[in-house]
Amino acid sequence: MRRAERPDVGGCELKLTQKVPAGQPGAVQGLITNTYLSLAEYDLLASLPAAVLSKTRFSVPPLGVDVFEGPLQGLVLAEAEFTGDQEALVFVPPPECVAEVTDDARFTGGRLVGATRQQLLAWLAEYGIRPSGPQ
Repeated sequence: MRRAERPDVGGCELKLTQKVPAGQPGAVQGLITNTYLSLAEYDLLASLPAAVLSKTRFSVPPLGVDVFEGPLQGLVLAEAEFTGDQEALVFVPPPECVAEVTDDARFTGGRLVGATRQQLLAWLAEYGIRPSGPQ
């Protein structure tokens, strides 16, 4: 479930999103479905017990750059979005992208929402990424 503040258009977008991974490895987009919610529907679903993942998304086309908060503070993931598979196949990530985690299920929202800071640091260490400041 997502609440996306939209200052560019005023207001926010409330939706239930499902991302189904592509059936093959690599930069091929899977299926994404959205069910848009009314405020009453969103409030009802938000009242149910659930783990919460907080992040701010910045749009830097073709990337959506997520800056995480809470236990995942310091994690920044960039997700490339394309209109077709061919665009994805020729995409070259900018040099600021230090690890490719497309095929690593640990970096999906469903896994990150339950991850502890120590788990995240261990996963990043497998990519040779270590934090520079206090833990």
